[in-house]
Amino acid sequence: MGTTLNDTPSANRLHIGVFGKTNSGKSSLINAFTGQEVSIASDIAGTTTDPVYKAMEIHPLGACTIIDTAGFDDASELGAKRVEKTKLAAEKTDVAVIVFAADGIDKKEEVDQLQETDSKTMEKHFAQELKWYHFFKEKNTPVLLIINKADLGDAKALQEFLIKETNEQPLIVSATKREGIDQIKEALARKVPENFGNRLITGNLVGEDDLVMLVMPQDIQAPKGRLILPQVQTTRELLDKKCLIMSVTTDKFVAALKQLVQPPKLIITDSQVFSYVYENKPKESMLTSFSVLFAAYKGDLPYYVEGAKQIDSLTEQSHVLIAECCTHAPLQEDIGRVKIPRMLKKRFGEGITVDHVSGMDFPQDLRGYDLIIQCGACMFNRKYVLSRIDHAKEQQVPMTNYGVTIAHLTGILPHVVMP
Repeated sequence: MGTTLNDTPSANRLHIGVFGKTNSGKSSLINAFTGQEVSIASDIAGTTTDPVYKAMEIHPLGACTIIDTAGFDDASELGAKRVEKTKLAAEKTDVAVIVFAADGIDKKEEVDQLQETDSKTMEKHFAQELKWYHFFKEKNTPVLLIINKADLGDAKALQEFLIKETNEQPLIVSATKREGIDQIKEALARKVPENFGNRLITGNLVGEDDLVMLVMPQDIQAPKGRLILPQVQTTRELLDKKCLIMSVTTDKFVAALKQLVQPPKLIITDSQVFSYVYENKPKESMLTSFSVLFAAYKGDLPYYVEGAKQIDSLTEQSHVLIAECCTHAPLQEDIGRVKIPRMLKKRFGEGITVDHVSGMDFPQDLRGYDLIIQCGACMFNRKYVLSRIDHAKEQQVPMTNYGVTIAHLTGILPHVVMP
């Protein structure tokens, strides 16, 4: 049974990014493909500025986020910034659509027209599209090639050229005439990664009828009237697994345990109270945290664990980057801006430098840092989190996350179970 927008958080949807030059018909293609006016379509180059993210349900793909990007050849005054936004969208993309315009060859060029199938002409004219194609292939991102504006040029000749260059089978469409649009959905369905959407937050740690206790402090950081996303998603998964769930605040943890006939098989806690829960939990109960679970669900848990070991090598002269995905205003006793920095300074001295970034802000040059500490990343899709990890690996900067960091600093990481 397919997922719907009602039960699929934004970060868990299939992200389909549409890329191409300005005026290649990206926005018109998206509108035709989705049957909605998702994007403003215009003959004026650069109409799409910042990427447009639109959540929707598309059969047979299920819950998706369509990303309409600015042209990667944008030469306007703000073009460079727009292209940077496009690159950021590319890092979130699960399936990439690259649009080639069949009206392609610039009329100012003194070269043969597309109809004469001059391979060098096409290679020159579509160099940027092919560069992006190879970028996605290097990232192991599935790519669908679409030739748009088939009514305005020799689409067949362009198709033959692309087959030769990429060994892919491009689709030929005309967005304005609604020709060839129906085949896009089926082609995208074939491009979706085989195991997409099948990852479990709790892995194989628990199953049907297992008792799970969730420890969730409702302090100043907890949003009023609701639970935070990792708690909601984990609870939903445990319900789907038909587990028995008991949820408590930290101050009621010990009292709740006394009411039980048998200890919980698994205790999932907020990382901030890791130490207290560990000290008071039954020996038989496994222990983990929401952040540790999301380290595996969204990122690379073994890599984070290795990164946490580098904490012991820090000194008072070290430089640490803390990356928070949410963009909320800092709160009193904020875990990323207050609690973890306090723990680091207590252990290594007040001189240790801790920088903070939030939301999509993330430095391209990480070489000045000795360690990166990432939050649980519940607001980001896994593709984007892995792209951050790749950046860190390429620059040989160790990386870990909040929960793994706190478990290591409190000395209980060896006793924490991992999915």
